[in-house]
Amino acid sequence: MELDTKTPTSSASDPETRDEGKRIVEGLAKLKYELQHNRQMTPLPDDGQPDIASYNKELEQLGSPNWFDVPWLYSECYLYRRMNTLFSLSRKWKNYDVFARQKMTTFKSSRPAVTELAGRYKDLVTQLESGDGAAAGSTDEEREAADRVLFTEMCEICLWGNATDLSLLTSLTYEDIQKLQGSKARKEAEKNIISNDFPTAFEVLKSAQKQSNSKERRVDIILDNAGFELFVDLILAGFLLSANLADTIVLHPKSIPWFVSDVLPKDFGGLLNALADPKRFYETQSEDEKHKDVTPEPLSDHEAEELSFLFERWSEYHAEGKLVIRPNLFWTEGGSYWRLPKTAPDLYEDLKESELVIFKGDLNYRKLTGDAMWDPTTPFADAIGPLGPKSGIRILALRTCKADVVVGLSPGEDERLRAMEGGGGDSGARKWAWSGKWAVVQFCDGKA
Repeated sequence: MELDTKTPTSSASDPETRDEGKRIVEGLAKLKYELQHNRQMTPLPDDGQPDIASYNKELEQLGSPNWFDVPWLYSECYLYRRMNTLFSLSRKWKNYDVFARQKMTTFKSSRPAVTELAGRYKDLVTQLESGDGAAAGSTDEEREAADRVLFTEMCEICLWGNATDLSLLTSLTYEDIQKLQGSKARKEAEKNIISNDFPTAFEVLKSAQKQSNSKERRVDIILDNAGFELFVDLILAGFLLSANLADTIVLHPKSIPWFVSDVLPKDFGGLLNALADPKRFYETQSEDEKHKDVTPEPLSDHEAEELSFLFERWSEYHAEGKLVIRPNLFWTEGGSYWRLPKTAPDLYEDLKESELVIFKGDLNYRKLTGDAMWDPTTPFADAIGPLGPKSGIRILALRTCKADVVVGLSPGEDERLRAMEGGGGDSGARKWAWSGKWAVVQFCDGKA
């Protein structure tokens, strides 16, 4: 994991900035040593945020354990929360994101996929809003069939967008990242969705559209990674608005730097700034490019126009209140989402107002399912506990598998995948679920 250790806006020559930076580096080194040598986990220092008490209460309930003796999910969350206290308790580095440079570098490396999708999105939106072409169709049935296909493709782009999850793929080269993106890669990966509820989710949104009255038709997206994945999340959000499958999209980022690449509110600004002046963004040498003496290829006027179209459209949606950014500290607490109704009742009630709540990525899936070692045939609705039936929330999880926990599979599917080369075999490990090659798309109607 590479940290961006450049100084904040304050001058590097400022003694306080420099001294605080040194103390933060020392704190990170101490944290790394404790983890590597299985030392006792210590209570988080109080930085004034209400989640500190719950972290420390849980640590006490675990018996003040050593690093290797706690549930994996808690230890991971504790790690990033403790890292954040090193910055939040400082003056000059209080809002600094050590991972920001990596996020934008990876987005820049995604240029082929970004420009491809920008062009397709502009054509699609123009077609939808003008009523021309196959997307409009000549009958209600044809229009609905076209909407279904487009919804599925946009969601699949969103699903596989986290192929650039920085917390797992930080060693990939520029060429490797390109191979994981683009239309050809998506088509090849389609067969690897081993549980697919996209059709059901579409029917929910289409039904709400047909019954539309004065009631807000809202879709929430619990975000995962910044960079290219945030870009495709916005592609999906824009499509849902243009296709009238929703009239409001609420995006839920994290409140602190989290699991390397997760979205923060300011990552939206960084992405929109890049799209506002795409030539400057893509044609300016990065630090790595300067080091390798590589000059970026110029962006064509056509590509720049298509990227600027995205900036204008998404900025307009945000200004009109159709695209809302709503962080909440609950998303960076240490436990599973089973705790939502009691831990964050206001957030829970708010999510009930949504037609569909989309949870993105592996960590959100693990938190939905309590990160427990379920039998893989366990129904998804059972594994999400109090967020399942009668919860009042409709959930759609988009997840490429990068950890052992998985539910909702057909009988024999786990065994089939384990038997494949590298799948785990008789080792007892579900190795097929580690690489991100396989995905699940799972729905539960908590309003039924």
